[in-house]
Amino acid sequence: VQLQASGGGLVQPGGSLRLSCVGSGFSLDDYAIGWFRQAPGKGREGVGSIIGSDGNTYYADSVKGRFTISKNNAKNTVYLQLNSLSPEDTAVYYCAADIDIVGGTAEAEYDYWGPGTQVTVSS
Repeated sequence: VQLQASGGGLVQPGGSLRLSCVGSGFSLDDYAIGWFRQAPGKGREGVGSIIGSDGNTYYADSVKGRFTISKNNAKNTVYLQLNSLSPEDTAVYYCAADIDIVGGTAEAEYDYWGPGTQVTVSS
């Protein structure tokens, strides 16, 4: 199982980005995928998750209404749409896979992690 997040970059406050998480070595139908982030000097924070089979999503309160998780099973890819970004959203963003298909924002639930992608929100 491998995961690769991409799509990060520098964006101005109020802007948007779409991150992608491409999975290999497994079928998205059989996992839940979570998104996490780690800001400089802080611990890793769960952003949200999606169930690969039915698309049910869950979001942390801090991003609810601004971030959206979606998927394309044919491409084995999960997306994280980030809108209305603020400097507080600056972090390295990671995706992770949960074989128990529980999802949520608890790190311990996830079995496989990919390298992160940097998102910087600054004017």
